[in-house]
Amino acid sequence: MKIFDSHCHIFPEKIADRAVEGIGDFYKMPMFNIGTAADLTARHKENGICGAMVCSVATAPEQVAAINDFIAAAVADSQGFFVGFCSLHPDMSEIELDSEIERAKSLGLCGIKLHPDFQKFHADGKRACKVYEAIGNRLPILIHAGDSRFPYSSPHRIAGALDSFPALTMIAAHFGGWSEWEDAILALAGKPNLYVDTSSSLYEISSAKAVEYIAAFGEDRVLFGTDYPMWDIRLELERFDKLDLSESAREKILYRNVQELLGL
Repeated sequence: MKIFDSHCHIFPEKIADRAVEGIGDFYKMPMFNIGTAADLTARHKENGICGAMVCSVATAPEQVAAINDFIAAAVADSQGFFVGFCSLHPDMSEIELDSEIERAKSLGLCGIKLHPDFQKFHADGKRACKVYEAIGNRLPILIHAGDSRFPYSSPHRIAGALDSFPALTMIAAHFGGWSEWEDAILALAGKPNLYVDTSSSLYEISSAKAVEYIAAFGEDRVLFGTDYPMWDIRLELERFDKLDLSESAREKILYRNVQELLGL
């Protein structure tokens, strides 16, 4: 059975240590990997994973172009192992957003990564709406969802964005709401054009709850993701393997859903 990791972050080698340390400090959690493309590829091949979606997050508008160039180069160097999502920032102008989306597409990037908590914007606020207006239906969005410590990315805000912009296709990470999983079910289950991923969730929620969440969102709308560099990939696969799912559901979540979504 093919396995594709639909949620990975990578960084240039010269800053990877600092970037991974910063993620660990932000979430107050130990990191299990070093955050480079080479390390991600090695960890995946050790565990039988056939490919990965890679991205990074711009915390200022002036970082966007360099990050997208880096992700595009990593995809090209991977010889088909990676697909890439570009970064955007809500403080870019409408013209800058439109131009960078088209440039990202020309570079072969096939989606957009947003992180309201890192980028400090409300997922349903005016700054976000400017970004969604620019995106339209051109590329799917992987958005960090949920964090009970902050007001930015709560599931009800994600739901508000989807209601206001029905043309969007959105992947709400972490079962739609990290540390706010129950709220995510209430706010997001059944939303059109919404997918969720399993990343940064299986370590905390029970296997029974994970199966319940998959049923609520629908097995056709769930993607397997590890949130590299945060977790031990082998353990993430073991956690997924423990879920009481049909073989058909496993195949969809591990590969078929993302294959159809991104045209792999």
